Amino acid sequence: MNAPFPSPTPSRAGKPLRLLIAAPRGFCAGVDRAIEIVERALDIYGAPVYVRHEIVHNKFVVDSLKAKGAVFVESVDQVPDGVPVIFSAHGVPKSVPAKATARGLEWLDATCPLVSKVHRQAERQIADGRHILFIGHAGHPEVIGTFGQVPEGNMTLIETVGDVATVDVPEGSELAYLSQTTLSVDDTAAIIAAIEARFPQVVAPKQEDICYATSNRQGAVKQIAPDCDLVLVIGSPKSSNSMRLVEVAERAGSRGVMIQRATDIEPEWLQDIDTLGLTAGASAPEELVNEVVARIKELREVESEERVTAEETITFKLPRQLAR
Repeated sequence: MNAPFPSPTPSRAGKPLRLLIAAPRGFCAGVDRAIEIVERALDIYGAPVYVRHEIVHNKFVVDSLKAKGAVFVESVDQVPDGVPVIFSAHGVPKSVPAKATARGLEWLDATCPLVSKVHRQAERQIADGRHILFIGHAGHPEVIGTFGQVPEGNMTLIETVGDVATVDVPEGSELAYLSQTTLSVDDTAAIIAAIEARFPQVVAPKQEDICYATSNRQGAVKQIAPDCDLVLVIGSPKSSNSMRLVEVAERAGSRGVMIQRATDIEPEWLQDIDTLGLTAGASAPEELVNEVVARIKELREVESEERVTAEETITFKLPRQLAR
């Protein structure tokens, strides 16, 4: 780890490595808001502030907040009396704030507003008497949180196109579908097409559930990947949107590799390639992008180019307890 970096290695043709940096990349509005909620809570209440589950799926971010006094736990039961608790950006079942309230804990909800929008849609569909087919990944915190918005048995998880053909739904029930916000745009479109083919009367959400940031980052990777021998995705294996970026790169004809920090880069990856792509999942800060670029420049002479496919200006309000 502490050995000096090797001397930059020339490409096979003696030319600099072409580095294509995708934009948009990195933090989205929901992640910015969640992190600011933790930081403001620490300023207002003082340390420690407890956070149920990782506020976002990024070790660098979580470790940075730990250093400031945040304590991450997996259950409200692990939160001591008299200290505030924050719920992560992925959302939580209704039972979680109910338990915090019953204990007299002050709580702050850092759920991304776009995830909360899906929660409210689920409630409305159930109120209208429909059974929900929910497109998502089993065990993901966002899926657990969304299922926890409605009474048990009112939603069925759909993970693949194959699931659509075999799913059993309550006889005679009206159906609606919703989805996790961080899925593959293309995979989800295929699943929706299968749902609508099998259940023509199914009710669709008024707006697409996959969030703008997920769509934009996948679109940016689709733009650079065909020109790249390798695409590096800065993110966490726990992060659904980051994992999807690796898949998008590979489907576009490149090789995709997930890294968490610059130290994950193997020098041999950059030998004998002409063009390298770089992006970051929605939970990865720009600081890590800069770190990775610096590491690449230690290993190769580089000519870099940023390719911008969309502009993002969305911001979300903070909870009223923290508004200034």
